[in-house]
Amino acid sequence: MKYEEMNFAKLDTDREARTGFPEVIFCEGKPDEYLLQIYKKLYEKDGRVFGTRASVEQYEMIKAELPGAEYDKVSRILKVVSVNDVEAGSTEETDTGAAPYIAVCTGGTADIPVAEEAAQTAEYFGARVERIYDVGVSGLHRIISKKEVLQGACCTIAIAGMEGALASVIGGLVSNPVIAVPTSVGYGASFGGMSALLTMINSCANGITVVNIDNGYGAGYVATQIYRLAKN
Repeated sequence: MKYEEMNFAKLDTDREARTGFPEVIFCEGKPDEYLLQIYKKLYEKDGRVFGTRASVEQYEMIKAELPGAEYDKVSRILKVVSVNDVEAGSTEETDTGAAPYIAVCTGGTADIPVAEEAAQTAEYFGARVERIYDVGVSGLHRIISKKEVLQGACCTIAIAGMEGALASVIGGLVSNPVIAVPTSVGYGASFGGMSALLTMINSCANGITVVNIDNGYGAGYVATQIYRLAKN
């Protein structure tokens, strides 16, 4: 298995051939010069780069060197896409009844940044996504009104803070996997997402798996694996 030595980083150039997914950059905390060199090297190799948890300042630095860079302030995703990626995306089907899709749900509007990280990760890797936002358990009629969309999805990503009960509700409504994402949204006793994490891990509903607090990227990755299996 191959990798490219950069002294401060070892780029896993064999990852896409091995796993079906290219290396993704976690931008937060990386020194500017290291981040820039990693983006340039991956773009040189693949013609596209995908990074998470980026700042506006990091985006401006990358864009100065790679003019095709795009940044989303909500998800904090910083990507550089090729012309082929743009053309492929323009031909995606939009009728959710025509092909597999992933449903991405949030308990509240404050959970949307994590949801967008998940949704845009899945979309970058070629999946179709249906967004269902602000359908938390304080108003069950909202999630019930979307039951048919949920039941048609190959899997659902349930993203919630506070007590994190959304995943259990969805798990009782659908036959396909639910990927639960606890968020750090909530008051003091939520302990930065620990309350939601424990609720999701202890759910009595079946078919639920849980990723780390605020880990939208991880959820989007796993959902894409399920999507690819459903599509094939």
